Amino acid sequence: MNLHRPVKYLWALPTTAVGLLFVVPTLLTRGRAQWIDGVLELHGGATAWFLRRGTNLWLPGGAAAMTLGHVVLGLDAPTHARTRAHERVHVQQCERWGALFLPAYLLCSGVLWCRRRDAYRANPFEQEAYAKAP
Repeated sequence: MNLHRPVKYLWALPTTAVGLLFVVPTLLTRGRAQWIDGVLELHGGATAWFLRRGTNLWLPGGAAAMTLGHVVLGLDAPTHARTRAHERVHVQQCERWGALFLPAYLLCSGVLWCRRRDAYRANPFEQEAYAKAP
């Protein structure tokens, strides 16, 4: 067993806890959950609604997938398959940054937005993920 694995899960737990808030609403609205390589993937139901509508405030048109620690939200199973490699880079970022991941990601996006740059594509977290898994 990799002794570093439990430490990574614990370090990323604050961000993962945010993702876990989607489990019950997703399952109650006919969504699905599955474990893939140590990551909980949620799709459909409330998760799909959130990605299409709830993210419009900062992502016009919504999002196909989103990583919150060891939880990945996706529109549906094919979307997970298509975005898995990219989202796993974000899982690794969460393992590296721990509780600071969400504030750091949002701060980067906020600074970029204030500078009238693309708050998503120019974000260093996204640039790393697209460089490793387009």
